[in-house]
Amino acid sequence: MFDLAPVAALPSTNRPLESDRLPCSIEMDTAAAPPAEQFELFRSWYAGLAEVKPAQLAPRPFLARQRAWSFGRSTLIYLSTPEVSFAWQNLRRPTIDSWCLHLTLPRTRHRSGSSIDALSLHSLADPFAGRSETSDHLALFVPRNLQTIQSSRVVLRDQAKRFLMEYLTLLFRSLPGLRSTDVAHIGEASTSLLAACLAPTRDHAAEAQRPIEAAIMSRACRIIKEHLANPALTPSLICREIGVSRSRLYRIFEPIGGVSTHIRRERLRKTRDALENSSDRRPISIIAEQWGFWDASAYSRMFKKEFGVSPSEARAGGLRGVVSARPTDASTLRELLFSNY
Repeated sequence: MFDLAPVAALPSTNRPLESDRLPCSIEMDTAAAPPAEQFELFRSWYAGLAEVKPAQLAPRPFLARQRAWSFGRSTLIYLSTPEVSFAWQNLRRPTIDSWCLHLTLPRTRHRSGSSIDALSLHSLADPFAGRSETSDHLALFVPRNLQTIQSSRVVLRDQAKRFLMEYLTLLFRSLPGLRSTDVAHIGEASTSLLAACLAPTRDHAAEAQRPIEAAIMSRACRIIKEHLANPALTPSLICREIGVSRSRLYRIFEPIGGVSTHIRRERLRKTRDALENSSDRRPISIIAEQWGFWDASAYSRMFKKEFGVSPSEARAGGLRGVVSARPTDASTLRELLFSNY
């Protein structure tokens, strides 16, 4: 069980059973990798979201732990880097756009006395750079396409910052007592609280299209999911189903690498799930062809690039019962945020 000692858990007289407890969507620890590879592993956690660099020459070891919990449309992460520093810079062409409410936790046992400067709010799609100095972090990610938070520019007042700092800390401390059935209520409450605390400034006309394009992307993703096994699934089919032009569809999917890239990733995930299923003993080539991968060599290269292991290694892990937990079918923070988008 995760050690919540850095932020003491609130006492509870009605803890949920293990089967009812809110699951952790992602859990990662660089200690599982050799010291020489630990920083690159840490860096891969944020692929598609930000560029992470060591504050100085990457130390060895580079010990860091991250956990993520999904609350419907919002995602809470806890990152612990108590002995290492790093710099963070948003990508010029991010794969997803979310608000990030970030709180740097003080290096004291009870996490008290933080100044309001420890809390920040920024968008993954806007220019932003920061630096972590041997700290622990809490961050709440909320999709920028929510109807309740459509402003392109927001300001957090000092009083709102204090309130949100207390809310983030309380939410984290309450995790051991939360049930899976609490997810919808907490997600709705979190987004509503954030919306209530934001003071919008004047929007630009072009950015008013963001919620519309987010709705189109959501519909397109549903079409892709429904037709994923169909060899005739193409951008043209998607355009016909949702009634948009190819140029608009391409523009909307451009931040995540393009619509064809998204289709390929979803199909690769399907093959991964089959390979990790110990009861599915079909040849790897047959599984690959089921999802449209006819060239065995090209499929193997794409699979390893996407998941870090070869198809045969994924199958061997499944036979040994070594299958990474993916309650939301997300193996990276980017995938988890995209599934909530």
